[in-house]
Formats: sequence, C-alpha cells, structure tokens
Amino acid sequence: MHKQLFEIYEQMGVSKNVLSLSEKVEESLKERFEQIDKVTEYNQMKVLGAMQKNKLAEAHFSPTTGYGYNDIGRETLEKVYADIFHTEAALVRAQITCGTHALYLALSSVLRPGDELISPVGKPYDTMEEIIGIRKSTGSLAEYGVTYKQVELLPDGTFDYEGIKNAISDKTKMMTIQRSKGYLTRPTFSVKQIGELISFIKDINPNIICMVDNCYGEFVDIIEPSDVGADMIVGSLIKNPGGGLAPIGGYICGTKECIDKAYYRLTAPGLGSEVGATLGVNREFFQGLFNAPQVVNGALKGAIFAANLYEALGFECSPNANADRHDIIQAVTFHDPEKVIAFCEGIQYAAPVDSHVTPTPWAMPGYDCDVIMAAGAFVSGASIELSADAPMHEPYTVYFQGGLSYDHARFGIMKSLSRMEEKGLVKIGQID
Repeated sequence: MHKQLFEIYEQMGVSKNVLSLSEKVEESLKERFEQIDKVTEYNQMKVLGAMQKNKLAEAHFSPTTGYGYNDIGRETLEKVYADIFHTEAALVRAQITCGTHALYLALSSVLRPGDELISPVGKPYDTMEEIIGIRKSTGSLAEYGVTYKQVELLPDGTFDYEGIKNAISDKTKMMTIQRSKGYLTRPTFSVKQIGELISFIKDINPNIICMVDNCYGEFVDIIEPSDVGADMIVGSLIKNPGGGLAPIGGYICGTKECIDKAYYRLTAPGLGSEVGATLGVNREFFQGLFNAPQVVNGALKGAIFAANLYEALGFECSPNANADRHDIIQAVTFHDPEKVIAFCEGIQYAAPVDSHVTPTPWAMPGYDCDVIMAAGAFVSGASIELSADAPMHEPYTVYFQGGLSYDHARFGIMKSLSRMEEKGLVKIGQID
C-alpha cells in the first residue's frame, strides 16, 4: 500500500497494525478476486443483454401516477427481470416495501385455507416467524388456516432428505427454501444444492410449489434458483438487484401462474398487473439493476476480506475464509456483546451517512430480542450498502454485508477492527 493511502487511512481512524494486517490479507486474495471478476463479467453481460433484448429506451424512465395504467417502463422492467432470471413472468414493484413483504406476498398469493407449508431447511429468518404464525401475529398464515412444518437440517448442515420425504403429505402445497443463513451459522446453500433439493421434492410430488428466498444471493453465481427448478424466487430491491440505487421495492420471478396470483394479491382481484404507478422510480430501478453485478462484486470481495482478516485473529467466521460463497453475508462470532457493539460502531463510523451516530441495541419490529444495526446508508435500511447487524444473544454473532464498492467494504471492516482495538477488546501484534 502506498504511503499516501496509509496516511489517509490513519486520518480516517484506522490503526497502523490494522493497516499492516489488512495489506497482508489482501495480498493473499488476488487470485480469488480474479475468479469473482469472471462471474461478474458474465452477469453484467446477462443484464445488459436483457435490457437490449427488450429495447430499453429513455421513454421507459417516465413516471406515472394514480392507477398507473399503461406504464411501459414498469412493464419493460418486469420483462427484463424475467429474462435475467429465465422465468415466464416477473413482478417488480415499488409497492413492495421490503424483502419480508415480498415473501409474505409470494406465500399468501399461493396458499389457501387447509394448505400446508413446509420449510425443508430448518428455522426460517426471524421476520418469517410472524408471517407463518410460529410466533403469534395478526394476519399470519396460521390465522387463515395454513399449517406449517419444518424439517431440521442434519448436523453437517445438509438436507435431511428422509425427513423431508416423511413430512410431505397430501396437504403439502408449498416449500419455502431460504438460500441465505439469516441469523444462523448454518451454511448458505448453493444454487446446485437448491436444485438437487427441488428435484427431490418434485419427484415426490411435481405439484408442490417451490419458492426460494433469494435475498443476498443474486448475481453471486452465474445461475439462479430459477434456473434449477424453482417455481418462484423472491428478493428485495434494496439488496443485491437494486444496485444501491433502488429506493424501495421487491421482486418475484417465476411461473406465469404463480406471478399472476401474486399480482392479484398485491393489488386486488380483477386488477392484477394493470395498476401500480411508478412515481418516477423506473430510472433508479433500471440503473440500479445495471450496476448490480458490479456492486455485488464489491460486497462479495468485502465479505471474503472480512473472513480472512478476522480468522487471522482467531475469530470464528461463517463462511470460513476459504469457503465457496453463495451470498454476500459474512458472520463473525464473538461470544461477547461488547465486541459485537464495537464491531457495529466501527461499521457505522465508516459510513458516508450518519457516521457521527453511535448504534445501540433496540427492540426492532419483527424480532424476538434486541437487535443492533449499523447502516449509514443513502437508502434507509439498504443492506446492499455497508451494514452490519446482530441479535443480542449468545453466541453474539454479527452479520456483515454490503458496500457499494469493495474499497468501502474493506474500509468498513478495517474500521470495525480498529474500533475493537481502540476499546481494548482485541490485541493486534505488529506485523512485519
């Protein structure tokens, strides 16, 4: 690293020890980063090709209001998403408020009273518990007569195929498959693994609808779950596919039958896809999608850098430093609430927005314990931007993700470690 870079990083609060260790770690990652660049190159061409195929034009950026009838930008955006994810149809709307909303929309559009939902991957993400009715909540699927089962993973983190087979009944209508780990330390599933699971389920009953929560996984690989048999894939536009520019929104891509049901659930019976004004966000949706492969590239490299840096100091990381990557999330386990808080403080202090704010644990809606969240983002809550969060309970694991560029992701990680060093929570020896 050049002298000028050392100087500016020191001015920004990164210690000399952290800088030296970071330089050593980064030097070891060059070959791996080159492999990531090849995946990014493929996905960039895939996105560009879909936009060219659908003759994206400046006219598609024009806003609509009111009912949003004949919004050609919205219609073209959904065709572009369908082409990128190789599905029959897509729903991409600003009216979807977040990833949790998109998942609820997908589930509730398909499931009917008396149907059964199964999670073959164990416990779902915390906010899904109230959607399903695992934790009692107004408007849950349980209130509408939808029953639920989950099949735990085997001790090695793989699917319990025998357990899944035994769980399936005549009532089973849908499988919800969470690609990313959520607030767990289990492995994130590869697209190949998800494809094998879906094939197994379809061999038992081809009518079971397989929905994949694709949050944090888009553009990490050259294929997506929709390429390996998923009937629906679901995600948030303030994560990977929004590229840091989408101010809100979510997507569902899948079979025409499933997407039609989702349209009617989002709006109203009889209205479906015909309404939904875009209010001027089309350009951000298109441009963010165009940028998304490069943004995911930086976030993915940042996660790998974080694992290698923290493992060098003896901390447990999931995925570990050398593991293959299937999403952009990096978990680091501290077994100490003070280390979690210091880590999140460092991430917040590295942000372009609200860097002067100190994050504290609080009772976030949808969670059953206090959560600390660091996210000084241009888009509120956008976890494709530099962010970190952690539930405040054992094993005190923090989940780091995002960064609109690798440079910023790397700086955030260095700042988190410097903050821990500053508070006397970690000791970094002098690196030769």
